[in-house]
Amino acid sequence: MIDYTRTYHLGIRVPDIDAAMAEMGSPLGVSWCSVQEREQSVWTPDDGLQTVPLRFTYSADGPHHLELLQGAPGTVWDGSVSPGAHHTGVWVDDVAAETAALLNHGWTLVAAQKPPDEGYGVFTYVAPPSGLIVELVLSALEPMFGRWWAGGALA
Repeated sequence: MIDYTRTYHLGIRVPDIDAAMAEMGSPLGVSWCSVQEREQSVWTPDDGLQTVPLRFTYSADGPHHLELLQGAPGTVWDGSVSPGAHHTGVWVDDVAAETAALLNHGWTLVAAQKPPDEGYGVFTYVAPPSGLIVELVLSALEPMFGRWWAGGALA
């Protein structure tokens, strides 16, 4: 099972990332990493595999980070309908194995980077019946994120 002490971020869906950064930055005492804009691959049970536009950033200081997500309408990251806290992110060493273990405990697969038959990719969103969404993120990405949080590029 997952080690919840490896939780490292709170994902927040927002309708306008620039406005959200301004609204939250100074009052919460956080600075933001460079905003990333990309075409993100995401698989959902309802829509299958898609590539969708996504803008996101993280607060630079940790150990717990805020993640702001501005997604396209109708996607898992759409903040125009239900903005606010969306998920908590946890580093895991094996996304597929941890996802399978939680599904065996009655959790539901909400989304993944890749379809289940391709091993899910580097992240999944899973939820127990009570509704908390947990993002399982491949821990091999942690050094890349660390460089970004320190002011480098996310690459």
